[in-house]
Amino acid sequence: MKALDGKQETKSNRATEYAEQVFETVKARNPHEPEFLQAVKEIIDSLIPVFEKNPKYMDYSILDRMVEPDRIISFRVPWVDDLGNVQVNRGFRVQFNNAIGPYKGGLRFHPSVNNSIIKFLGFEQIFKNSLTGQPIGGAKGGSDFDPKGKSELEIMRFTQSFMTELSKHIGPDTDVPAGDIGVGAREIGFMFGQFKKMRSRFEPGVLTGKGIDFGGSLARTEATGYGVVYFIQEMLQHNDLDLKDKTVVISGSGNVSIYAIEKAQQLGANVIACSDSDGFIVDTDGICLETVKRLKETGDERICEYVKEHSNAHYSDNCTDIWDIPCDIALPCATQNELDEDAARKLIANNVKAIGEGANMPCTHAAVDLFLEEGVLFAPGKAANAGGVAVSALEMAQNSSKISWTFEEVDFKLQEIMKDIYQKSMGSAEEYGTSGNLVAGANIAGFLKVADAMIAQGVV
Repeated sequence: MKALDGKQETKSNRATEYAEQVFETVKARNPHEPEFLQAVKEIIDSLIPVFEKNPKYMDYSILDRMVEPDRIISFRVPWVDDLGNVQVNRGFRVQFNNAIGPYKGGLRFHPSVNNSIIKFLGFEQIFKNSLTGQPIGGAKGGSDFDPKGKSELEIMRFTQSFMTELSKHIGPDTDVPAGDIGVGAREIGFMFGQFKKMRSRFEPGVLTGKGIDFGGSLARTEATGYGVVYFIQEMLQHNDLDLKDKTVVISGSGNVSIYAIEKAQQLGANVIACSDSDGFIVDTDGICLETVKRLKETGDERICEYVKEHSNAHYSDNCTDIWDIPCDIALPCATQNELDEDAARKLIANNVKAIGEGANMPCTHAAVDLFLEEGVLFAPGKAANAGGVAVSALEMAQNSSKISWTFEEVDFKLQEIMKDIYQKSMGSAEEYGTSGNLVAGANIAGFLKVADAMIAQGVV
């Protein structure tokens, strides 16, 4: 028995040392990229039990290979504003891993976009895409261009210039971008038009999130927000709870937030708060989704305008204070690291029952650790917000077969995918000694599929 314990300890030591060595190398190579390092650290910490049980992943240096992108593309994007002045932005595309399918990941247009942001998003996308069960690899891209305050013609000129360079690196079987923050159906349409013009052929599978009239999928707009709620619903039911009559707070008021509100309300929850980058609103009568949609989807107004139409609502001008509001369920759906340890403590003190990450890495490490320690049900972003990319993959399938599915067909497939992600994450957590920990379970389940594919394909 002692000899067996010794062997087990040796395996554990080797696995821990391997994980630490990989992370030290990543830190040395990427010293000024905090978001990327945060994403890598979370994955590495989860995988130590996998390396203990399956040393082959260390023998094949899978993690060493996985933390390095296949390629990083950076380019300038010159465009002309409405005053005739030439402006220049930076464009990025990180193609991280295509072991299980063509690169797939959104494009983000936001002033915060830099190498670290794009790499963290692309790295997360490897595991998120793997969890969907669809044949898609991990990538991400974007630009530090800010669409806010720009005219439609300025946005068109910018996106056309952006696609002129990006088109050299993408294709239906190579790399298939989609939308993200700052990139909706309008921007995708402009980019698709430019790609079509440059290639002189109609290839709908090169981009997802397209308009319905030229190859887009029904339910794609709703997919990420709906998917978060479907995942939360599955998690609650597994723990003998229900969404019905639960009080919900959702940060953000963009695409993900709007459709998370819509689905949560359809399932009987009372959503009482949402936000934008300026502040947040609280409406204890329940958020009027029609007003939010009109302000944010069609009018591009600030969320503070909501209170002018709803006298029982009130507005506060610090968006991070939204987590002070007592609620049963909190869905951070705005941006990375928006919910820190202090916010987590306030939510826990107010007896929050579940957290669902609708954005990419919206909770800090410290916040996640606190939720797990306190027994709060926690749905990590790479699992809970995978609905968008899952339906993007379904859009690719429809484009490839030149057919269109109904909204109901796509929505049903989305529900089944989100249930499957939950079950795979729970199963992997159980198998590797972290029962109930969906953070570890999602990381492990996502890793195993990609790692096995990499081994099968040799050192490439």
